[in-house]
Amino acid sequence: MNVSIEQAADLILTGNIVAIPTETVYGLAADAFNIQAVKKIFEAKGRPADNPLIVHISNMMQLKQLVSEIPDDARLLIEKFWPGPLTIVLKKTAEVPDIVTAGLETVAVRMPNHKITLDLIELTGPLTAPSANISGRPSPTKPEHVEEDFKSMIPVLDGGPSLIGIESTVIDLSEGSLLILRPGYVTFDSIGSVTGKVVTHANPEGASLLKSPGTRYTHYKPRANVYWHNTSLPDQPAGSYFLFHTTQPEITGKNFFFYNQDYASLARDLYDHFRTADHLGYSQIFVEPFKNSEKHPIIPALIDRIRRAIA
Repeated sequence: MNVSIEQAADLILTGNIVAIPTETVYGLAADAFNIQAVKKIFEAKGRPADNPLIVHISNMMQLKQLVSEIPDDARLLIEKFWPGPLTIVLKKTAEVPDIVTAGLETVAVRMPNHKITLDLIELTGPLTAPSANISGRPSPTKPEHVEEDFKSMIPVLDGGPSLIGIESTVIDLSEGSLLILRPGYVTFDSIGSVTGKVVTHANPEGASLLKSPGTRYTHYKPRANVYWHNTSLPDQPAGSYFLFHTTQPEITGKNFFFYNQDYASLARDLYDHFRTADHLGYSQIFVEPFKNSEKHPIIPALIDRIRRAIA
């Protein structure tokens, strides 16, 4: 069921959940300060309770409701990248419910770059909005993806296809350092150039990852098995679906897709391909590996999401 901004706001303000668009993926939104409403997100998704949520805001006054301090580095990044696909982890205020932060003393916050959702948040206040899918499944980048997972159970605020298609970069600034917890469209280099400081990546086995969603559990996984394509092209297994980011015009077929190094389009389409392969009954998805010589800001995020789908 599609709803208007005003209808979505009414639903959220009365303790319900609504699927909302962002530039990254569709999110399953609830009032961030309504514990019972946030519980509905966990129940609908089948999401582990120790997996914190990102809170979405539309203005800086809302940020001050959520965080106890805004370091200088955070102000620089906010000025440069908000609204946009960057989530910042900071120390939370007592007002933020523990269910939102999985009991942690930090909260992850971002300002999405989508006018419809920014207008909605102006009416509702801050919203928790993890991806609007069953936990572990590919994130939804179109309204119909939400329908696939939830049928008519979840109202949808239709904002069209997501423009980026990969979840936000998550950076932890709560300890004074600049620590990337999840790669996304905003890169190490761009963050380093804005702050003038060293940016590091969290240890894959470290406790820091507890502060970010999308880092510890199997995520983004279709029913089909996903593999890096490391075999020669002849004699491909039957029932397979192929994604190549280079041009190989000698190969044709409805199950072969080529992106000619258009990595932004591949990122936008990745989860749709995963879901399409499932819908068409393919049992295997092969993705062309990336070479070190290939440079684009979205490649680390693509590698991260594909690796997690393989896991």
